[in-house]
Amino acid sequence: VQLQASGGGLVRAWGSLRLSCAASGRTLVGYALGWFRQTPGKDREFVASITWPGGTTTYTDSVKGRFTSSRDNGKKTVYLQMNSLKPEDTAVYFCAAKYRGNGLDNQRVDYDYWGQGTLVTVSS
Repeated sequence: VQLQASGGGLVRAWGSLRLSCAASGRTLVGYALGWFRQTPGKDREFVASITWPGGTTTYTDSVKGRFTSSRDNGKKTVYLQMNSLKPEDTAVYFCAAKYRGNGLDNQRVDYDYWGQGTLVTVSS
């Protein structure tokens, strides 16, 4: 599975962005998709995940109520809608895929495939 993340950019605090993660090469049938983020000098941290075909979403506490993960299986694309953005959300965001993920997969090592990152910068 090849993943391509996009949609990052510069936004002011309290603004919104929608990230996309498009798959190519093969279908996403059976794959849970996760979003992680990383800032310089820190480990990549879990942000959100969505199971196949989309019944279960999981979020880290700091983004609950602000971020929403969804997927369009026909388009082989997963989205992360980010609202009420804060400067501390600034990071490079990565999408990742795990076969038969169950919504409890929040560790980097849990995932099989990774996309390149997309930078999100939130100004105060």
